[in-house]
Amino acid sequence: MDPKTAVLQYQYGEKAKSELIRASKLIAALTGFSDAEKAGGKKMLLLMLEDVRADLEFAHRSTGHASFKKAIETLSSVIAMVEGGNYDEAVPAVAGAVSAATTAAQEAWEALSSHGLL
Repeated sequence: MDPKTAVLQYQYGEKAKSELIRASKLIAALTGFSDAEKAGGKKMLLLMLEDVRADLEFAHRSTGHASFKKAIETLSSVIAMVEGGNYDEAVPAVAGAVSAATTAAQEAWEALSSHGLL
């Protein structure tokens, strides 16, 4: 992997991990909302998840890394779970997307190290 791609992939992977971890926390928090609060919280959460998915799609287009595609697919499943109110299933499912983003970032880290940039 060339250094430019490695830097981009690392950046996208780390950003995705942070956003996905935040999403997981927000999904878990939604379970504690009152019924009156839950509808609005769910709408905001879905907007955030769609934004994260758009970032992952950009990362995939920019780097071509298959792990970003896997994260997109997993996040799409999570979005469907949240839309259906399956919050307890959605939280652990986010871990699959985090794992995929971690894989992309780790491979980029190794490439950067091999180029002597870290």
